[in-house]
Order: sequence, then C-alpha cells, then structure tokens
Amino acid sequence: MKEVLTASGINSNQTTRILLVDDNTTNLQLLHETLDGLGYRLLIAKNGETALASAQKANPALILLDIMMPEMDGYEVCRRLKSDERTDRIPVIFITALVDEEDEAKGLGLGAVDYITKPINPELVRARVHNHLELKHHQDHLENLVAERTRRLALVQAVTIEGLATLAEYRDPETGGHIKRTQNYVKVLAKKLKEHPRFRDGLNDEIIELLYMSAPLHDIGKVGVPDHILLKADKLTDDEFGEMKKHTNYGHDALWVTEQKLGDDSFLRHAREIAYTHQEKWDGSGYPSGLKGDEIPISGRLMALADVYDALISKRIYKPPFPHEKAVEIIVEGKGKHFDPDIVDAFVELENTFRNIALSFADHDEERKMLSGGKILKPKKARTIENILLAEDNEINLEIMQSQLTSMGYKVDTAVNGKDALTKCQKKNYDVILTDIEMPEMDGYALTKEIRRIEKDSNNPIPILAITASEFDLNEERAKSLGFNGYMLKPLQVDVLEKKLADLSYIIPTPDL
Repeated sequence: MKEVLTASGINSNQTTRILLVDDNTTNLQLLHETLDGLGYRLLIAKNGETALASAQKANPALILLDIMMPEMDGYEVCRRLKSDERTDRIPVIFITALVDEEDEAKGLGLGAVDYITKPINPELVRARVHNHLELKHHQDHLENLVAERTRRLALVQAVTIEGLATLAEYRDPETGGHIKRTQNYVKVLAKKLKEHPRFRDGLNDEIIELLYMSAPLHDIGKVGVPDHILLKADKLTDDEFGEMKKHTNYGHDALWVTEQKLGDDSFLRHAREIAYTHQEKWDGSGYPSGLKGDEIPISGRLMALADVYDALISKRIYKPPFPHEKAVEIIVEGKGKHFDPDIVDAFVELENTFRNIALSFADHDEERKMLSGGKILKPKKARTIENILLAEDNEINLEIMQSQLTSMGYKVDTAVNGKDALTKCQKKNYDVILTDIEMPEMDGYALTKEIRRIEKDSNNPIPILAITASEFDLNEERAKSLGFNGYMLKPLQVDVLEKKLADLSYIIPTPDL
C-alpha cells in the first residue's frame, strides 16, 4: 500500500481534500489506490469519531463513507455531519457492502449524494467522485456569486443611507456626530434586548443590522423644516414647534415613495418606521400619531431613547451639554412615560457603553468634558481592520483560514504557535489577532495572557479572537474572562467571520475615568 496522507502529512501542491472512512484497512487501501495520483489530498479515518473530527478540522470537499463500522456506523456519522453547520455542506458518498434498496434509501434520506456498493468498480468510483466534485465546485461558485451580489447590495444600501443622512446633517452643522452616536446606541440596545421575551420575535441579527443601517435617517425629514426654525437659538413658539413636528411626516413621506419603488421588503421600511415614530412616547403623549405602548414599532422605541440621550449630552445652539449622570437620571425618570420600561432597564445596564460611544464620536471638547467627569479625553475612533495576525499550528487550517481572510481583502501574517505570534506582535502592530487555542510551545490562552500583560497600560488593546475546534472549550463569557474579545468554531464560516470582524471594528475602549 502506498503511503496514506493524513492531516499532518499532506502535499501542499494538492488542493482538493477527500476524506476516506472505513474500518477495514484493505478497503481503505483499495480506495486510496483508486484515487491516488489524481491530484486529491486523501485523508484517512478508521472510525466514526475520527471521521467527524477530521471533517470539522480539515473541511474536505467530499467524504467517502463506509456504513458498517463498530461503535458508530456510517448512518450515524452522516446524520451528525448533516446536523452540524460546520460540516452539513460536505457531500457524502456511501461505499458499502449493503445492497438492499432499503439501505440505499436510508442513506440517501440522511443526506448522502450517492450510494456505491462493494466490491467497487474503480472507474465508476473515479467518475462519480469527479462528477460530485464538479457539482460542488459549481454550487460553491454560485453561492460565491450570490454572496458577492449580496455584499454589493449591502454596499448600495449603506451608501444610499449615508448620502441621505449626510444631506440632513448639512442642515444642522452642530450635530455632526449625532448620526454615528445614535446608530451605535440603537445597535447596542437592540443586541442587549434580542433575547428578551418581549423582543425576541422582533429582533434578530439581520434586523439589528438593518436598524443600525437605517437609524441615520431618523431625522431626514428635517430637510423640510425652515432654517429659521431648525436653527433657532431661542425657545420655539407654539406655531414654530408645530412646524418642527412635521419633520416626522416629511421623513415618512419621502422614504415611503422610495420604498415603494424598491418593493415592500425594502430595507427602507425600518428607516421609514424610525423617521415616523421616534417622537412617539410610551404613554401616548408623543407625535405625530399619539401611538401608545407596543403600538409604537420597536425601531421607534429604540430610537426614541437613543435620540433623547444624545440630545441631552450634546451641545446645541440652544443649550450646553448635560453631564452623563444627569442624562441617565432624566432617561430613568421617563421610564413608563416617555420610554418603554424594558428599554430603559437595558439602557441602565449599558450606560457606560453609551458614555463610551458618546466620547468616541463627540463633536466638542465641552461634551467630552461633561461625559468624562471634568477631564477632556481625546476621542477614540472606530477601529479600522486591515492587518491580521493568524496563529495556527495545523497546516491545513492555516492555509484555509489565510485564504479566507485574504479573499475578504485583509493583509494576513501567520504564526505557527503562540511563541511565534508573540514575537511578531512585538515587531509589528496588528489590528486583530486570530489564535488557535491548542498550539505547541505557547497555546492561545498563554499568548493572550502575555499580550494583555504587555499592554496593561494601553487604552487601545488589540482585539483577540479565539479559534477552537470544540464547542465545549469556550463560551462568550469565559472567552472574555480570559482576555479574548470573542471566539469562533472551526471550520470558520465566512459570513460568521465577516460579522465578527465587523463587530470588532466598533470596539470602543473604556476610557480611564
């Protein structure tokens, strides 16, 4: 038998990984000889547990799976593969001595793409392997095209919103950071509330992202308010306030027209809701419709609190900024009257986060002074992620993750263990570190501990994401207690990775108050 290539001994010139699973050495030898020399990386597993671990770690393009194996048969292996989001897209071909149609139907019913009976015909196996790999290639290509179109659409949406929001901002030059502050307030509130029983059905990650994108348009209707009212330094008369209140209607009507052109599921629906209802109050005393309680959309209730807090801590032509503590006091006083009580409770838990966001996007030194208890702190900008250090001792995983990150547009340096990563961190500044947990010489835990020790006096610590193959190693709470900013499971999913890195872009270090 020719040498069997395993995860630790792979020809780096080969790219397509195929996992061969069989408890019988003779069968493995035959399969290996059948596929050897065709440019595949052939990985071997002799039992179900090893097969599952190899599939999670190596992410093969195809699995050839025996059914009759001790401890865990092929049916159970296939069931577990298809129930795990890390491996559910890997095509499985059963290769088995079971020839009954019922057995084949069972295998295909579990999600296998093909069923080949023993003794195998080498030409047939090669042909079917080739065809299924070609099919997967085309499927992956189509999914990449869809993902790229989705990213382009998201970019169009973001640019549209930013352009419209900037138009409104030009009308009131003293509130340049208002847009950034309020959209971040809304996002952190929504993320806090998404598991709350009252909000669970109305908030998920997709909706939260849409709210974040749409929030800048909450005051778009102010473009229709005359300058002598919008920029008035004195208290508005009743008639002037009546005109000011019309900005909610102006915003609603403008966005409604655009939304109809794009369809009912347009991302502008959330923007329209926010623009129209963010001045409504929980007790029904707000405007324009006097909505009460849950009649007000969640988006409007979130923005109502975000908008008021920001107005309180901001310098305006008609008032100085309030201290953060006073703003919190006023918000709490409005619980059950102006604001949804549960949203106020979430705000109280997040008040330091609100303060940090306000500091990061403050427009005036006077605001920073009031937010920081008398000290003027330099504003901290949102983090730009460009250079990433990837620490991973497994050659396959390193290659895959580096390719993923590079294709996403990041510059990636690699390290084969924690000691190597630490050395590189001391020579170059990185925007993010992604580190495996289990590595020789220095593992991910020790690496993170040492980095946090070195930068203990820094007010801008580098974000570190832990990477692990086991969901039992870490959870978010434990990861953060160990110095990580979060964790991810192998194999990395591109959409999850994109979201994690996007979230890290908005890490705002807590100021030293």
